[in-house]
Amino acid sequence: MPAGMSKATPVIVIFGAAVRPDGQPSATLRRRVAAARAFGAGLGRVVYLPTGGVGRFGAAEAEVMAGLLRADGVDAGDIWVEATAHDTVSSVRAVRRMLAGHGGAVFVASSAYHLVRCVVLLRLAGVRARACPPPAALAAAGWRKRWWWRLREVPALPWDAAFVVWLRLVGRL
Repeated sequence: MPAGMSKATPVIVIFGAAVRPDGQPSATLRRRVAAARAFGAGLGRVVYLPTGGVGRFGAAEAEVMAGLLRADGVDAGDIWVEATAHDTVSSVRAVRRMLAGHGGAVFVASSAYHLVRCVVLLRLAGVRARACPPPAALAAAGWRKRWWWRLREVPALPWDAAFVVWLRLVGRL
C-alpha cells in the first residue's frame, strides 16, 4: 500500500483504455478518470489505483491516467500505479495482489459497458469491490462501436469469470 495510506482508506481502481499514437489519452480514458475523480471527491481522502500497461501506443495506460489525476490536483502520494496489466484479467490479478491486506472500501471506475465485468472479476478474485457511477457521456459517438463494445462483454464476462475462478482454484491468482 502507498506510504501514509491506512488500511481503511477507500481505493478507486480505474481500468485502462487506449492511449493515442501521440501518447495522449483517448476520450474513453479521460472519461474514466473524470468519473473516478467526480466520485472520489465525495469520499474525502481516497487513493486512486489506475491499472493498465503499455498498449499499442505511447506510455502505459496507468501512467497516462496518473498524469491526468496529477494535472487535476491529486497528490502523487494518493496515486498508486499498476502499469503491468495487458487486459482486464491481468489488471484484476495485479490489483488483488496490490490490495492484499487492505480493509477499506474498493470502488471500480470504468465505462458503463465494461463496469460489470470489472466488478464481478474483482469479487471473484476476493476483492469486495463496488462500482463507481460510470461516465455520463456515451463511450462512442457511433452506435455500431457502442454496440460492438457492449456485445463483446457478453462472451467476455463468463469466459473471464471462469478463468478467474480457475486461477483461484489452482492458486495462481
